[in-house]
Amino acid sequence: MTKRTSAKYKIDRRMGENIWGRPKSPVNKREYGPGQHGQRRKGKMSDFGTQLRAKQKLKGYYGDLTEKQFRRIYDEAERQRGDTPEILIGLLERRLDAVVYRAKFVPTVFAARQFVNHGHVAVNGRRVNIASYRVKEGDVISVRDKSKQLAIVLEAIGSPERDVPEYLAVDHSKLTAEFVRSPSLSDVPYPVMMEPNLVVEYYAKN
Repeated sequence: MTKRTSAKYKIDRRMGENIWGRPKSPVNKREYGPGQHGQRRKGKMSDFGTQLRAKQKLKGYYGDLTEKQFRRIYDEAERQRGDTPEILIGLLERRLDAVVYRAKFVPTVFAARQFVNHGHVAVNGRRVNIASYRVKEGDVISVRDKSKQLAIVLEAIGSPERDVPEYLAVDHSKLTAEFVRSPSLSDVPYPVMMEPNLVVEYYAKN
């Protein structure tokens, strides 16, 4: 088992939820957390605990971002005019690795980060190898020609596991995806409930 696979399964078990909706997630068999104390009865969670959990779940979903990365995105969302939770989701979904994952060019968000870092992706025809690169409306994201026959790509586009959201216009025959618009929370196909409002509450107090 690779380190990335271990990481995503560990996050699932820690949250007690299959946050990516993967059929092989260990919480499909047991919903308690990892370790010898994972089956202990859980008491009522405090407001702080609920907010922290919401933050960890959202942060983990996007490839377990570092706290510094996630806080920077939150701070930017807070500075913008409008509904901060919705803006936060929009900024997260505009990350290049998130777009590559949403477009079904790779099977997992962890694979998407590595796929971008290894230079397999272009934005508007130019190679971009920074996973946190922020796409804009109208940008065209494509798999580079030399990478189109990689097994990981063929597996992902052939999988019925996920649907492509409406804010992307994807052509799997050409392996291109246009970022049509920044999504709202209701547009994003999370397999579990995400609560960015609790994330905002967490950072407002800490």
